[in-house]
Amino acid sequence: MEKNYLKETKSICPECHVVLPARLFEREGKVIITKTCPTHGYYEDVYWSEFEQWERVREYSTLGDGLENPRTRTVQGCPYDCGICPNHKSHTVLAIIDITNRCNLKCPICFANAAATGYVYEPSFDEICRMIDNLVANRPVPVKALQLSGGEPTLRDDLPEIVRYAHSAGIPHVEVNTNGVRTANDPTYVKRLCQSGVSSYYLQFDGVTPEPYKVTRGLDLLPLKFKSLENFRREGHDSTVLVVTLVRGVNDSQLGDIIDFAAKNHDIIRCVNVQPVSVTGRIDRRKLADYRITIPDFMRLVEEQTNGQVRRNDFYPVPAVVPFARAVGALKGKRYPEFTMHEHCGMATFVFVEDGKLTPINRYANIDAFMHSMNEVYRLAKAGKRVRARLKMFESFRHLKLGVLGPLIGGVVGKGSYEALGRLMHHVIMIGAMHFMDPYNFDLERVERCGIHYAVPDGRIIPFCTMNTLHRENIEKQFARTTEASIKTRRE
Repeated sequence: MEKNYLKETKSICPECHVVLPARLFEREGKVIITKTCPTHGYYEDVYWSEFEQWERVREYSTLGDGLENPRTRTVQGCPYDCGICPNHKSHTVLAIIDITNRCNLKCPICFANAAATGYVYEPSFDEICRMIDNLVANRPVPVKALQLSGGEPTLRDDLPEIVRYAHSAGIPHVEVNTNGVRTANDPTYVKRLCQSGVSSYYLQFDGVTPEPYKVTRGLDLLPLKFKSLENFRREGHDSTVLVVTLVRGVNDSQLGDIIDFAAKNHDIIRCVNVQPVSVTGRIDRRKLADYRITIPDFMRLVEEQTNGQVRRNDFYPVPAVVPFARAVGALKGKRYPEFTMHEHCGMATFVFVEDGKLTPINRYANIDAFMHSMNEVYRLAKAGKRVRARLKMFESFRHLKLGVLGPLIGGVVGKGSYEALGRLMHHVIMIGAMHFMDPYNFDLERVERCGIHYAVPDGRIIPFCTMNTLHRENIEKQFARTTEASIKTRRE
């Protein structure tokens, strides 16, 4: 056993996908995951590139209570019972429905593309409606946020109708994932989308110069990104997420410039969401080491490239916000989405843009003290001591700089509504990274706590990383249509 052993988990073989015991240990300041397949041998990969940060975020670990109505039974064990099975520990925070795998690009780093697979997967309108209804049926927390994805979802002319149906079914936040090609070239379609109630556009955005696009997408798409943003602005739409696929040696030098671009366009950009590239397919060990970039790398690069305006320790793991959601929910007598994902899945911060400068939210709040108070509010409210819980909530505001955060947080506490949360988000830019797993760094502990789930036509709800690593091909082939002509949008 390694000298600096940390813990055991389970993973999969990158070749045959059999479940294997795996170990995490520290080596030269990095967290390494190792595993040995009886057939295909030994594998190791960088799990987190900074042990110090890995240790810092462990205290934020928070287990959820999963779904009251799982859709599959525990038979084969994780990760092959996905659907979601009774063993899953987080409810759905963000749902995804792939409404097509057709695309108007041929990106070499894509999860899902008809050109690469050789078949077309495109659920009908009625199938999509049934998937939406299935998500809303989740208990104890119905799905409140849905991403319509692909492929390229804007290839469907009925996308506005799908957005409208999702809202009518009770999902307040509906976002569209797009590469920006059609939204740049078809302003009439953009108008239809905006009028349908799209909450956010999830715009693929790999850099502020042409070079990254030529590598990751095969051609210079930057003018189309700018044109899409201007079309959104022209329609009065003020919520776009810039989605950055982070690739070492390709665009890792541009994070500061991307954040600066978001700050200068804060009227329409709400978030910079960075996704370190996942290694799909086979790769030799030397290339894997060169290719791998992890969340601590992202945080370090942001600190360096913003000249310390945003520092490593300004970022918090996703479950850090759980105490606030639980406290407000207990006071309101209801459940809100709880971000009980694994503490090493993602990190984020919120920044205010002030006179061209970035000020992270923790400059205006003692985040840890505030969340500790929220745990106490939750405990008191659950014990039926609601008056004391409300007093504790009021007292907790001493951990905030009230002139800045008081009205914003107070609105969320007072109303507990999606609209109140939206008003808070319109005062900040979120900067975050979510590192989706591949067969080399796969960790079943993370899978069991995933809160980002795909809905599929057979009624299953599948965690993101198992969908893209294990289940996508079989599901899409099961429901594929064989020719372009056969998948013209239709209502059944």
